[in-house]
Amino acid sequence: MTDLTRRQALLLTLAASVPLATGSSRSFAATQKVTVALDWTVNTNHIGLFVAREKGFYREAGLEVDIVPYSDTGAGTLVANRVADFGINGTISLFTQKTAGADLKAVYAVVQSETGRLVFNAARSEIKSPKDLDGLTYGGFGSAWENALISTIIRHDGGKGDFETVTLGTSAYEALANGSVDFTLEVSTWEGVEAELKGVKQRSFVYADYGVPDEHTTLISSSEAFLQSNPQLASSFIQATRRGYQFAVDHPEEAATLLIAANKDALTNPALIQTSLKALIDGHYLRGQDGTIGIMDPAKMEAIGSYLLAAGILHDADGKVVAQRPDFVGYFSNGYLR
Repeated sequence: MTDLTRRQALLLTLAASVPLATGSSRSFAATQKVTVALDWTVNTNHIGLFVAREKGFYREAGLEVDIVPYSDTGAGTLVANRVADFGINGTISLFTQKTAGADLKAVYAVVQSETGRLVFNAARSEIKSPKDLDGLTYGGFGSAWENALISTIIRHDGGKGDFETVTLGTSAYEALANGSVDFTLEVSTWEGVEAELKGVKQRSFVYADYGVPDEHTTLISSSEAFLQSNPQLASSFIQATRRGYQFAVDHPEEAATLLIAANKDALTNPALIQTSLKALIDGHYLRGQDGTIGIMDPAKMEAIGSYLLAAGILHDADGKVVAQRPDFVGYFSNGYLR
């Protein structure tokens, strides 16, 4: 994997002048280097980044963009410590890390609504509604958010919110399939699609139907330090990235081909990529029903922040539960999309 220390030293270095491929009257321009860290192994949530790079949208904006593969160090941590300029991260991690003092600010909504869901095997006919999950075993991923989320869903349906948790990570999906656990959480547009392609029959509960605020799920964030020092560069990157996601929505077949070609070793199942992208488009995740792409809904951001605060999930830099409401307005900005 690329040496992140070396990359950090090169973050703001200007590359040699290169020709622009835009038909502009300017024949040369300085290319500025930008790094963006992924939150997980490459998948369709990242498609706009790769489309923007492969279609030359970044180059036209005067940018050379290095897409940093997922590592054991989360994207939010890399961004907050100026190892990467931008990073893909979840709304929950943004709120928890920033409240604890991390230098983070969301600048782009990859998806317009929640892609996660609670799932269980379709054959479990005794599970008719969330209250039937009381006393069952959840295959989880080790975060406080999961317990608060599931408890809310069960209690909203009239249950107690009592369940057993076994932390399994991604092996939770195999455990669910073989009956070792009773239910888990999955991303409907990725693991859900993969299960469907494999013929695995599942049923699910949607979070927002049971008292949990809708959220953008996946964001692109930067650091205040970088944004304040490089406002025009940040705008150029975010706007070119939005072009990439817009292209993916309008030309899904070509976008899927570009993503696969750029990640041949990691993406070996074209059907998964194509079907996942279709789910993201048809479900109005990448582009909302009102045509919105990239914009964060302030009401959604405030609502999920309030929920996390009330659930006792937000902690300060000393690890203490935050009692006073933070200024959530400062956690995100849509200004770089304009």
